[in-house]
Amino acid sequence: MNLPSVSATSVKDWISGISIKSLLFPLFGILAFILLWQVGASRVHTSLGEFPGPVVVYEQWNSLVADHQRERVKEEGFYERQEKRIADRQAKDPSYVGKIREYTGKPTFFDQIFTSLYTVLAGFGLATLIAIPVGILIGLNSSVYSALNPVIQVFKPVSPLAWLPLVTMVVSATYVSDDPMFSKSFLTSMFTVTLCCMWPTLINTAVGVAAIEKDLLNVSKVLRLSWFTHVMKIVIPSAIPLMFTGLRLSLGIAWMVLIAAEMLAQNPGLGKFVWDEFQNGSSNSLGRIMVAVLMIGFIGFLLDRAMLVIQRFVSWDKTQVLR
Repeated sequence: MNLPSVSATSVKDWISGISIKSLLFPLFGILAFILLWQVGASRVHTSLGEFPGPVVVYEQWNSLVADHQRERVKEEGFYERQEKRIADRQAKDPSYVGKIREYTGKPTFFDQIFTSLYTVLAGFGLATLIAIPVGILIGLNSSVYSALNPVIQVFKPVSPLAWLPLVTMVVSATYVSDDPMFSKSFLTSMFTVTLCCMWPTLINTAVGVAAIEKDLLNVSKVLRLSWFTHVMKIVIPSAIPLMFTGLRLSLGIAWMVLIAAEMLAQNPGLGKFVWDEFQNGSSNSLGRIMVAVLMIGFIGFLLDRAMLVIQRFVSWDKTQVLR
C-alpha cells in the first residue's frame, strides 16, 4: 500500500498556519476589547470626570512607574545619609556602633503588588497543607467523609466578608508580642484567604482519591503495600489531575478573596491601593484604579498559568492536563 508523501514544505506550512492561528485570534480579541473599551469609556461621565480609556490608563501606568522610581531614589538617599552620619560619628568615636533605621516611606503601587502576592501565596500554601491531607483522608475513608461532609458544606459558601471580622478579632486577641515576626494585618489577610480558598482543593482531592480505578487498588493489595506507600505510590499519582484542578480553583479564589479583604480591612496590598485611590477622588484616581484592575487580572492569569506549568511537570498523564 502506498502512503501519501508529506513534503517538508507542507509540514512547514501546517506549523506556520497553527502559529498564525494561535496568535491571530487572541490579538484580534484584544484589539476588539480595546476598541470597545475606548468607545464605551468616552460615553461614561462620572463625578471624577470621564471614565478612563486605554490612553489615560497607559499614562497613569507611566505615572505609577515614575512614582515608584522616585520613591526608590528617596530610599537610597535615606540610607546613604544614615551611613554617612554613622561613618562621621565613628571617625570621631571608634567605639560608636550605629544603627540603621528602616525606611518608612509611602509604599508604591509595585510595593503593594509584592505585598499582595506574598500574602496570597502564604494563605494559599497554608490552605494546601490543610486541604490535601484532609481530602486524601476523606477520599480513602467513607466514615470520615460522612463525618466531615456537613461541616464542609456549611463553611464552603461563607463569604470572606463574614470571616474577616472574626479572623481580625481572633488574631488581635491571640497574637500578642512585643517583637512580632509578622504583622497582624498580614496574618488577618492570610488566614481569611486560607479559610475561603481551601474548599475546592479539599473537595477535588477527595473526589480524585475516591475515583481511583479498582485495578490499581487491587495491585496495591496484591503487593501488600503499607498505608503510607499506598498513598504515595497509588493514591496521589492517580488523584493529581483532579487535585490540581482544585488547586487552580483555590488559587483563583484566594486572589479574589485577598483583594476584597484588603479593601475592607485596609490591610496593605492592591485592595488598599484601590480603596485609597477611590477615597482620594482626584482626577487621576479612576485611571489608577483601572490600572490596578488590569494588573489584578493579569496577575491572576499568571498565577493560573504557573499552576498549570507545575501540573504538567508533576502529572504522569500529560493528556489529562487541562488548558
